[in-house]
Amino acid sequence: MIRVKVPGSLMLMGEHAVLQGELALALAVARYIDVKLVARADSEVVISSSLAQYRAALHNLTPEPKLSFVLRAIEERVEHLPSGFELSINSEFSHEVGLGSSAAVTAGVVAALSRFCGEQLAADALFERALRVVHRVQGGRGSGTDLVASIYGGLVAYRVEPREIRRLSGLPPIDLYYVGYKMKTPEVIARVETLAAKAPGLYSGIYRLMGETAEAAEAAIHQQEWALLGQLMDSYAGLMDALGVCDKALADLQYQLRDQADVLGVKISGSGLGDSVICLGQAAPQEINYTHIPVEISQQGLTIVDERDG
Repeated sequence: MIRVKVPGSLMLMGEHAVLQGELALALAVARYIDVKLVARADSEVVISSSLAQYRAALHNLTPEPKLSFVLRAIEERVEHLPSGFELSINSEFSHEVGLGSSAAVTAGVVAALSRFCGEQLAADALFERALRVVHRVQGGRGSGTDLVASIYGGLVAYRVEPREIRRLSGLPPIDLYYVGYKMKTPEVIARVETLAAKAPGLYSGIYRLMGETAEAAEAAIHQQEWALLGQLMDSYAGLMDALGVCDKALADLQYQLRDQADVLGVKISGSGLGDSVICLGQAAPQEINYTHIPVEISQQGLTIVDERDG
């Protein structure tokens, strides 16, 4: 039996611009996905999760869109797997809330399958393998920022190319609020790409400003200048609005949070057009008209917490 524990993740800064080569900052959150793999004596694959129940022959996997990342991960290793298996996936948070559930599940399943094949992957090799799965499911889309946070844990700075992954020091308390709906990230990215094609020079400038803001935020974290970090979060929020991914509910939520005395900065966390808003500091939930999701940083990334024969 192989069991993998994977934290969810949040973007602190770098949304959209990370796809253009700019810096991103992300963090692992102490809400976890638990992946358990138990070997079978036959070649059947049985999957149990909140999204779907599934059964198929290992070498004849049938499509199930709700399990696309899981099945793609299996297909990537199918020739190396010693037998069929039962896979159970349990989450401490809903897939409808933007805590990087798809990335965490993908990382957890890739790690469990790799260990089932007798491999012990280092974090960087696990990341590359999981990112390949994400790209094949999403047609090449996805920066991998959420994967980095879930695999490495803590607060990380990440750049796609040339590849940079750095662990950063911690943050003051953070808070998260959910607007009640979300658009899938690839759909948001496609919409932004359509807008950018009509004004490429303008959008290129926005991406550069986003990158400069993220770099300044990393420096503020190193220096523990939390008021400055909050200001930079507010600035990044304005740049996301300029991209066209801040709708009425997100704007309303951000301004409600900015009215809170103990909140230093606020911005959308994720691709936008729904999902969540992260704030530096903590608000009074009873004064905010949106769903409160208490979060804290998980310093521990992906971990194989239990492994034994049988």
